[in-house]
Amino acid sequence: MSMFDKNISQEKLKSLEFAEAAREQEWTSPSYALQLFHGALDFNLISPFPEQSASEKKIGDEYLVKIEKFLRENLDPDEVDRTGIIPDAVYKGLAEMGAFALKIPEEYDGMGFSQYNYNRIMHLVSSYCGSTAVLLSAHQSIGVPQPLKLFGTPEQKKKYLPLFAKGAISAFALTEPTAGSDPRQMLTTATPIEDGQYFLLNGEKLWCTNGLIADVMVVMAVTPPKIVKGKEMKQITAFIVENSWPGIEKAHRCQFMGLHGIQNGFMRFHNVKVPKENIILGEGEGLKLALMTLNTGRLTLPGGSAGIGKWCLYVARQWAAKRQQWGAPIGEHEAIALKLSYIASHSFAMDAVTWLASAMADDKHRDIRLEAAIAKYFCTEVSWKIVDETLQIRGGCGYETSLSLRQRGVDYWPVERVLRDVRINRIIEGTSEIMHLFIAREALDPHLSKIKPLLSGRTPIGAKIAAAFNMSVFYAVWYPKLWFPSLPKTHLVPVLNEHMHYVQLASKRLARHTFHQMIKYQQKLESKQSILNRIVDIGTDLFIISAVCSYTAMLKKKGQANAMDLADSFCHQARQRIEAAFKESCCNDDRANLKIAKNVLAGEFEWMENEIIK
Repeated sequence: MSMFDKNISQEKLKSLEFAEAAREQEWTSPSYALQLFHGALDFNLISPFPEQSASEKKIGDEYLVKIEKFLRENLDPDEVDRTGIIPDAVYKGLAEMGAFALKIPEEYDGMGFSQYNYNRIMHLVSSYCGSTAVLLSAHQSIGVPQPLKLFGTPEQKKKYLPLFAKGAISAFALTEPTAGSDPRQMLTTATPIEDGQYFLLNGEKLWCTNGLIADVMVVMAVTPPKIVKGKEMKQITAFIVENSWPGIEKAHRCQFMGLHGIQNGFMRFHNVKVPKENIILGEGEGLKLALMTLNTGRLTLPGGSAGIGKWCLYVARQWAAKRQQWGAPIGEHEAIALKLSYIASHSFAMDAVTWLASAMADDKHRDIRLEAAIAKYFCTEVSWKIVDETLQIRGGCGYETSLSLRQRGVDYWPVERVLRDVRINRIIEGTSEIMHLFIAREALDPHLSKIKPLLSGRTPIGAKIAAAFNMSVFYAVWYPKLWFPSLPKTHLVPVLNEHMHYVQLASKRLARHTFHQMIKYQQKLESKQSILNRIVDIGTDLFIISAVCSYTAMLKKKGQANAMDLADSFCHQARQRIEAAFKESCCNDDRANLKIAKNVLAGEFEWMENEIIK
């Protein structure tokens, strides 16, 4: 978008160009979510809802029983929260049952589980202990196993993957004190020595989950720049680094409001000698590796969020039926009843999108970058609200710690701990704000790919004329279609068909609205984040409605008839949000609110900061 805008600062332009160069450039496989943003609806891509085979489900079922029994007997999540320690016996037991090698192929002594079964496990563990869930997921979703599976050489796989079956733990080191969402600010360097056969690693990494206990890490570092199309381009390279090597300093264990059991570290690297063979994917390909790894890595969060949502449903149901106020259970009072409805319907929706996206990840013929990002964004936002509402239903008992409740001899569900633990999910693996921008960029890609040749100074005049002609022909056909209603070929029961008909119409409306905004703002659209956020939120709810309808149709065939009530409730709530977002696109107070924000930053409201202790 604004990567072509000459009015933005050179620093921002360089950062955008850097990020653009790292993203996947082509859509070689179909994406249902991408089509939704452009007024199309191919329901066959998600229907019938993908189910596990009987044999694969049996494997997952047996492992879930095994790990649940182990955790119940050996791990007290409240004690982990109090002490900040996951016992050594738990690490050992998890290693013995292959929990650190869940997705590693059997040829490397791993469990060989699918993404679907892996997410079922994360779903279960997250409902019990957030710190243990993060221990396992950070290791396998973004740590060494996943990028090595995707991009490792045969030698790298043979050397490192069998270690995880023996209990070795991995970490991922990308963030730095001065470099978060903008990796171009990265300062950690890897300098080639001995004719490029080794690299000397120097720098600092912040918030390395598992960093303090990891045996091996993926470390991102800046390698010598390259000239690309006449410009010097910064290069970021991914290295496999063993924690036993000299020069690695575990400088600090970071402490957080929740997840007290995670070993999250501030790491320093002093002339760490890394062999060239430990580069993953290729020199300068580190950021691309990170982005592509996250396509499936992000799916752990929907799985965990759905598990937490169901745990909250269990707690809220029990308490709302038991707690009496004004002569009736609190669940019979409308204020609480509406919260219960939200928790139930939106936990159901998280389930639908989690298992749909998981199956898509296992299908190697799907592009899931949008689906995974939407699932992560939706589920982490919804689960936070669900936990917050559950705490509200519990009232003072929700705010009181589990230990204190236990000492008083009353129901001691740890809602307070879960609230603290779950809050990080809206930040890790892409904040909700970054997810908005990522989804918007990918959703707009078909438009931008057509416009890019016209705005690039490197495109020959003949090529520009051809691109302009092709673009004109495309939009002359595509745009009028957005005004003609069409019925989706869904073949569902009437209630679900009605919701999918709405998705079809709203998808075309969204495509028109997006196109109009692109014409209106052109290169400045990237900076109009309030507009992009609404576009993304509309597309997100349309995708989730689709997933819910497909999921419900599958459950109905299995005899779960009352799933229809949950689906209908969720779809109506999502449609209300969609209509509100469309309305706000035209009638909003963005300009006035942005003016206030500008004045806040300028210190013009500093007089309000009176009578406080600073």
